[in-house]
Amino acid sequence: MQRNFEPMRKQIETWQRSELTDVTAKLVIYEAFVEGKLEALKHLARTVHDLYFQPKYAEFQARTIWSLSNAFTAAFKDLDAIPQFKATAKLGEVLEARLSQAS
Repeated sequence: MQRNFEPMRKQIETWQRSELTDVTAKLVIYEAFVEGKLEALKHLARTVHDLYFQPKYAEFQARTIWSLSNAFTAAFKDLDAIPQFKATAKLGEVLEARLSQAS
């Protein structure tokens, strides 16, 4: 079975090139948790913040939407399977909305 991963590859490349200011990254985290744009436990906001601003891996040092996405998904690993799936599925929409606002 062959799958078409081209759209996902293009999205990742776009996110890797899309730089964020620190203020914008903080706003996305705030909107996600405080304003409830993601169904995730609010205490994960601190984890996302720390993973984004002090990344564990060099690949995520750049201040981009891709790095912010990685911070969110790494924090979501603390969730049970169904909440993790729901939060991860919604995350793309939240980040894409921010990307379209920046354009």
